[in-house]
Amino acid sequence: MNSQKILFFLLLSCLSLTCLAQDDKAILKEIKSLLSQSGKSFMELENEKSIQLANEALDLAISHNQHLHAAKAYNLIGLNFAEFSDLQKSISYYKKGLTYANKTNNDTIKGWLNNNLANVYCYHEVNYEEGIKHYKLGIQYSQKFNDISEITFSKMNLVSALFKVGNYAEGIGYLNDVKNYVDTEGDIEAKITMNLLYANYYDAQKNDVKAEEFYLKTIAFCDANNEDGYLNTHILNAYRFISVFYHARGEFDKAYEYLSKQDILKDKIFNEERSQSVATLGSEIEKQEATRQFQKIKAEREIQEQKLQSSRIIVILFIVIFTVLMLLVFTLYKNNKQRKRTNLELKKANADLKIAKEKAEEASNLKSQFISTISHELRTPLYGVIGTAEILEEEYKVLRESSHLKALKFSANYLLALVNDILKVYKIEENKVVLENVVFNLEDKLVTIKDSLETIARKNNNQIEVKVDHQLPEFLYGDSIRLSQIIMNLLSNSLKFTKNGKVSVTADLRKKENNLYYITFQVVDNGIGIPKQYQEKVFEKFVQIERRDDDYQGTGLGLTIVQKLVSLFNGTIQLESEEHVGTTFTVELPFQSGEDKTKEFITEYDVDLSDETEYRILVVEDNKINQVVTKKLLENHHFQCELVDDGYQAIELLQTEKFDAILMDINMPKINGFETSKIIREKGFTLPIIAVTAFEKEEIMDKIKEAQINDVVVKPFEPAKLFHIIRSYINK
Repeated sequence: MNSQKILFFLLLSCLSLTCLAQDDKAILKEIKSLLSQSGKSFMELENEKSIQLANEALDLAISHNQHLHAAKAYNLIGLNFAEFSDLQKSISYYKKGLTYANKTNNDTIKGWLNNNLANVYCYHEVNYEEGIKHYKLGIQYSQKFNDISEITFSKMNLVSALFKVGNYAEGIGYLNDVKNYVDTEGDIEAKITMNLLYANYYDAQKNDVKAEEFYLKTIAFCDANNEDGYLNTHILNAYRFISVFYHARGEFDKAYEYLSKQDILKDKIFNEERSQSVATLGSEIEKQEATRQFQKIKAEREIQEQKLQSSRIIVILFIVIFTVLMLLVFTLYKNNKQRKRTNLELKKANADLKIAKEKAEEASNLKSQFISTISHELRTPLYGVIGTAEILEEEYKVLRESSHLKALKFSANYLLALVNDILKVYKIEENKVVLENVVFNLEDKLVTIKDSLETIARKNNNQIEVKVDHQLPEFLYGDSIRLSQIIMNLLSNSLKFTKNGKVSVTADLRKKENNLYYITFQVVDNGIGIPKQYQEKVFEKFVQIERRDDDYQGTGLGLTIVQKLVSLFNGTIQLESEEHVGTTFTVELPFQSGEDKTKEFITEYDVDLSDETEYRILVVEDNKINQVVTKKLLENHHFQCELVDDGYQAIELLQTEKFDAILMDINMPKINGFETSKIIREKGFTLPIIAVTAFEKEEIMDKIKEAQINDVVVKPFEPAKLFHIIRSYINK
């Protein structure tokens, strides 16, 4: 630590000792004040203000580790949302309050929160099971601070909830527990509640005599105490139940009598209860104000005592600081010359680092430019191959089930993905490649891979066997292309190094957690095997084992890509091999079930492809082969198509003819797609422009936005996806 930092630390210590105790007291006082004001606003039905004040108190309580006050703040917020009948929010805040309450030893707040949470669940019929659980917890905490009255009412609330779910056997047990206390020491509210619960119990048991007996006892208590305003809610409840009871028995005169009493009492409640609430609130405010003033005087006295103590500490620290300053002056003078020499050395080193940085950035830019250019030049002809295969499948329906055409399409798509990943091998290492999830049939995918490799298999007189565990779902959800690359690389590798043998591909369910299926894939061959000295190196880039004849060819990247793709899945790969016996690659990957996503996937594309409305599309493309492929794909799906070779022709044609959308190539002679799109927008044309390009999407997104191009489709593409995008923009 240098001299300046030592000085700063000592000065900071002085200030901290003086202010720390004072701040803690002031913050705690402010929290309590905010909670008090929040409670006041709640009682005055100013819910919005109450929530704001409680939230301010919550922020302070959490930032100063005041767990008890945080729990109280959450309790107030929960009460406010319960008042609005926003039950989910109320439940959420009560639960958060319990989290903080459980960090304290205060059983009272724990009991309040559990009972309030139970009231929301049960009174509003949200979840009686959860409500009963929290009532029982509330009873446990009430028993800890031995509040007999609180325990009694909590048990009667629990009885009411148990009766609601028809659990009369358990409920009557709790009710019997409190009967003696209520009969001997309970107040009128407890007696009314208990007798009404007994009446409900016997009513449910079809014992009309006992039910009527307890209903009449309840009414007797109510009639004798109907002047006590706080009992009005209980009396109102009793009138309602006995009215329903007599109505069910056909005694309509009595039912009407108590229904009339209920209506009269309702009017009385809405007048008297509000007045009583205001009076109670006024006395509570005075009490809280007196409490706050007392706490303020006490806190100020403590602050004065702390200031006196801090002054003594400051004097001592000043002497220490002065001594340290003298030492620092000497140290600074001594180190000044050394610092100057060090600065000169650092300047030279920084200059060298800047040059190295510029060279590294230049090399990185060249690499990125090379990858982008090669990627574009390879994707363009691949678009012709894939597009031609799509046209053959569309025009010659009989070929749709042809394994050869499927193998051609799969191999072309696989080649595209393989080219991309070889060019992006460094991007994979930098975590710039993201898995893309689709719904696919695992067995169909493995059979398609097998069919595409039959030529290699026949060359070495090998047999390929595919087995899929029947416990796996028919459809999976994940990156099928990356999975295909993994299996394709491993399988083709085994076929190359096996002659007159057998290569098997198996997929077995290892375990299932939630909606994730952990699948073990094994590629097993009885070929020449891999020597021990090479087994740790086969996953490195450009590493090839000794080849025994000219047939074993490759780039040395296959297993490297496999390992990196497995890591993208957060999977594992293992190798077991013995010379002249064979090799086993074991890969474990997680996939989601695709069963529930299959219907959504079919709907997304089938609806679009069934639309036979004819639209006019202007295709701006300079490559003749790609012109033919794009035109054929569009016309086979009810699009009218007009072709132009460059952007100037497109702009000229738009002056005289009307089109529904434009498919715009980016890399064109004379004028590129970005500049063409800018001119089209400047001339006031608003029709959708969709860029169809071989460039990677993320490399051109800034220019796409600047040119006001609506969307991007990267060649080669799924035709269904292109048609879906075109129709969605036109329909907007």
